[in-house]
Formats: sequence, structure tokens, C-alpha cells
Amino acid sequence: MPDAGRRPWGEGPPWATRRARLIAPVVIAFLVQVPASVWGAVRLHHGAPGGQAALHVALAVAGPLALLGARRFPGPVVALVSACAALDVLTTPVFGPPYIALAFAIIGAVVRGAAVWAAASVATAWAIVLLVASFSGREWRPPVVVAATIGLAVCFGIGAFVRTRRARFAAMRAESARQRQSVEERERVRIARELHDVLGHALSQITVQAGVGLHLFDRDPEQARAALANVKESSKRALDEVRGVLGVLRDGETPLTPEAGLGELPGLVSGAAGPGFETTLDDRLGGELPDRSAQLAAYRIVQEALTNVIRHSRARRAEVVLERSSERMLTVRVVDDGRGLSAPDTIDGGHRGILGMQERAALLGGSVTITDRPGGGVEVVAVLPWRSAAGAAGAPNSGRNR
Repeated sequence: MPDAGRRPWGEGPPWATRRARLIAPVVIAFLVQVPASVWGAVRLHHGAPGGQAALHVALAVAGPLALLGARRFPGPVVALVSACAALDVLTTPVFGPPYIALAFAIIGAVVRGAAVWAAASVATAWAIVLLVASFSGREWRPPVVVAATIGLAVCFGIGAFVRTRRARFAAMRAESARQRQSVEERERVRIARELHDVLGHALSQITVQAGVGLHLFDRDPEQARAALANVKESSKRALDEVRGVLGVLRDGETPLTPEAGLGELPGLVSGAAGPGFETTLDDRLGGELPDRSAQLAAYRIVQEALTNVIRHSRARRAEVVLERSSERMLTVRVVDDGRGLSAPDTIDGGHRGILGMQERAALLGGSVTITDRPGGGVEVVAVLPWRSAAGAAGAPNSGRNR
């Protein structure tokens, strides 16, 4: 990929606007051709009728002026400049001034996609020049003809080279734009998934606890007060997590709060409990912890699973089990005694939550399965690598969240 501070050759330096790139060939061709043509006319037509000398000067001026239309009409321009050059050659005993305008016209036509126009015009003009010269008895030495032909071919080669370079850099810019868009899209999906997990869980708890508080407000003020306290705590915890998620969007800053991990899981599980709904955590890891990516994925999967239990299952109990199923894998199970998957609204609407759990696990090389339990309820099983590839290559995990 080219340096961001540089422009590829063929597109012009930063100061070369479209107008400057259009005018520059005109000025260069004019400054080279016209003085040379005037000087040649003075030498060749000294004492001759002024009309022939004026014709040579007019042809030398017409070529550069025609380049003004090269951007919009590259094909007709190269045809016109070729005709001017051919007429000048045929009316001059020797080759005339350097035909810079013809070179610019050929290159511009090829670059702008009018290579067929350029080839047809130049080939026709050159063939006419050679035929007329041969029939009129003019003698041109073969090296001169060969050199002129090679010069024309070089102009076509330069045009093809510039066009290829432009196409290559355009493709690189398009690919770079696609990559940036892909990165931005992945980041949007990641943030949306984080916010869905955080807010979905918190709002489910708040809805349940607020309903309990309203139901018990008159009959049991103490329990109603406890339910409202849970609402406050859930709101605060959700706000902290949202701030942590959004904190990563700030360039050059770390998240405002640490990423969630297994150290925060006891609070998550106990916070999901409420009147008529019991939650337990069975941690069989013995103090060992996987790397941070596995911890975050496990936390979010448990969070989403408990959200679905609270929202859809009508369960009275849910249990979260953590265990190391092998040297390389962490297993997370969330089981409940609710209605099971057969209930019409058990699965999260649109499957967004389940899809999010499966995507989290898949990103680490793990998996999530969701099945009905034989005795009723749902079992969510997530199997995650104990260490990611990056984590395995680095230093051993240092333990709980920082």
C-alpha cells in the first residue's frame, strides 16, 4: 500500500489540480513547438512566399491548442493533432519541429481509454506521410523513419504504463476502502453485541424487579424496597459496563472500567436472583483462570443465558457451572428448570442473543449448544479454549482481573 502522504506517479503531485494538469501540456507543447517552427520557417522560407511559412507556424500553434479539449474528447484531439503533424511533415523538406503536442495527445488518449482512436489516427497519418513521401520522390533515410516510428511507439507505451499505474492504484484505494469498511462494520457489530448483552440483561432484571416492587408496594413495603434497591444496583452496574464498552471508542484511551471476566461472575449470578427465582454458581476451577478473551466470552455468554432465563423461561432456579473439561478447554454450563425450548417465546426474539453467544465462542475457536433438559428446562453449554493462540504464545495468565 502506498504511503498515505504520497500520491502515485501518474496522478500528479498535490499541487497539480485538474486545471493545472490540463494546461501544463498545452504550455509545454506551445513553448517547444512554436519557437522552433518560427525559427524553421525563417530559415527554410527565407525569400519565399509568406503563406507557406505562416502555414507551418499555424500548424505548430494548432497542435498545442487542440490539447485543451483532450480531457473531454481525447480521441478527436489525437486525430486532429496527428493530422496537423502529418501536414507539417509533408509541407516541410525535412522533419519539422519536435511534435510535443502529438506525444501529449497520444499519451492522454491512451490514459483516458481512447487507445483505439490514437492507434487508428496515428497509424493512418503516418501511413499517409510515408506513401505521399514515396510517391513524391522525397528521400528519407531509413534510420529517420525507424526513429520516428519508435518515438510514436514509446508514446503509446508511456500512456499504457500510466493507465496501468492509475488502474492499479485505484484498485488499491478501493481495496483499502473495503478493508476500512469491513473493520468498521466488525467494530459496529462487536459494540452492538456488547451493548445488547449488557443492556438486555440489565433491562430484564430491572423489568422483573420493578414489577415485583409494584406488586408488593402496598402488601410488603420491605420486599418492595429491596426490589427497588436491586433495580438501582442493576442500573448502576449496567451503566458502568456501558461506559466500559464505550470507553474503547476513545482514541488512545483505555476503557473506563476493566473488561468483565470470571472475577465479576459471582456478582452477575447473584444479581440475577430475585423473589421466586434462585441462582447459584458452582465454580470448579479451583482458582485457575483462562486468558482474558475466554473470561470475557464466558461472562457474556452467562449474562445472555441468564437474561433469556429471566425473560422467557418462567424458571424458579438457574445454576451456572464452571469447569475445566481438559487441559485446553473451559466449559460453562447454564441450566434452568423452566419451560424448555418448546415454549413459543423461550428463544430470544430474532435469535440475536443466541447468535451473539455462538459468535463469541466461534471467534475463539469454541462452540455453544442449547438443548432441552430431560427433566424440563434448558441447558446452555459453552466450550471455550483455555488459552487463545495469542495467549498461549505470551506469558502465563496472572490471575484475576486487574
